[in-house]
Amino acid sequence: MREGLVFRKFRKDLWAIVSILYILILILVAIFAYQIAPDSTSNANQMHLSIHSKPPGFKTDLLVLYSNNQQSSKASFFNGKVNNRQETPIQDYQFQSDGVAIQPYGSPPDYYEFIESSKFNSPFSEVVFREQHLEEKTFVLGTDKYGRDLLSRLIVGSRISLSIGFVAVFISLLIGVILGALAGFFGGYLDKAMVWLINVFWSIPTLLMVIAITLALGRGFWQVFIAVGLTMWVEVARVVRGQVLTLKEKTFIQAAHTLGYGKTRIIWHHILPLIVPSLIVISAANFASAILIESGLSFLGIGAQPPVPSWGGMVKDHFRYLLLGKPYLTLLPGLAIMSLVLAFMTLGNSLRDILDVKH
Repeated sequence: MREGLVFRKFRKDLWAIVSILYILILILVAIFAYQIAPDSTSNANQMHLSIHSKPPGFKTDLLVLYSNNQQSSKASFFNGKVNNRQETPIQDYQFQSDGVAIQPYGSPPDYYEFIESSKFNSPFSEVVFREQHLEEKTFVLGTDKYGRDLLSRLIVGSRISLSIGFVAVFISLLIGVILGALAGFFGGYLDKAMVWLINVFWSIPTLLMVIAITLALGRGFWQVFIAVGLTMWVEVARVVRGQVLTLKEKTFIQAAHTLGYGKTRIIWHHILPLIVPSLIVISAANFASAILIESGLSFLGIGAQPPVPSWGGMVKDHFRYLLLGKPYLTLLPGLAIMSLVLAFMTLGNSLRDILDVKH
C-alpha cells in the first residue's frame, strides 16, 4: 500500500519525472560516452590548434595519417581509443604521383607542404587517398581553445560529474549512517563525542576542507572523489542520529529489546529501514553538492587534471572568452553543470514531499 501511494504521487509530479528522465539519459550518455562522442580517442583529446575556438557547425577537411600505416586501433569501452591518428586541417591539396602537396588550414594562399607517398597506405593512388586519408569533419558545438571537439569533451566530461556524485554519496552514506546510528542508539559518551566531532566538521567551510584534503592526498581523479566524500558525511550523520534518537524510544523497539533481539539486529532490521526515505532525500541533495564542489575544485585547478575533461575545468579554460565574443565556450559547460544540479535538487525536493507521510 505504501509503495503504491508513493508511486502514484510520483506519477503526478511532472518535475520529478522530467528530472529523473534527464538524469537517466545523462547516465546512459556517460556510460556510452566513447561510443557517442565524435572524438572517441582517450579523454577526447584530439587537438587541432589551427582551428581553435571555431563556432558551432564549423566544417573542415582533415588529412589523416596513421601510425605505422595502421588504419584502426582497438577501442576500450571505458577508456576510448588509443590515438594513432595524426589529423591536420587543410584548405586545399594537390595530388601528385610521388606524394600530396597540402595547404594547412590558416596558411597563406601560396603555401603548400609536400608529403611523400610512403606516409600513406599502399597502393598509393588518389582514390585510396580520398577514401582513407581525407575526411570532412563537422564540429557540431565548435572547438575549444586547443582545437578539440567541444561536444566530445562535454559528453566525456559528464562521467566526472556523475562519478563524483555516486562515489561521494556512497562514502558519505557509509560513514554517516554508521556513525550516526551508533551515536543515536547507544548515546552516552559515544553520542557526546560524535556530536563534538560533527560540530567540529560543521564549523569548517566545506570547500576549504576539500581543498585541504585534496592537497594532502595529492591532485588527481580519485583523490577528489575521496576528499568530497569525506566532507559530506556530517549532514548524513546528523540526520541519522536524530532519527535514531526518536525511533529507539518507540514501543516496537522496546518490544524488540524485551524479546531479546540483539542490538545489531534492532539497528539493521528495525531502525535503518525506517530512515531510508530521509537518506534518499539527503543523498539527492548531496549528489548536487558534490557536483558543484568538484566543478569548483576543477575551476581552481585542483580537481581532475588535464587532459581529463571536466565541466568545471572547461569553464576555467574558457571563462575569458565571455569578453572575447565567444561566450558559448564557457556557457555550454556551465549550463551542463547547472542543469544536472537543478535536476538533482528538483528530484530531492519532490522526493521529500512524496515520501513525507504527512502528505
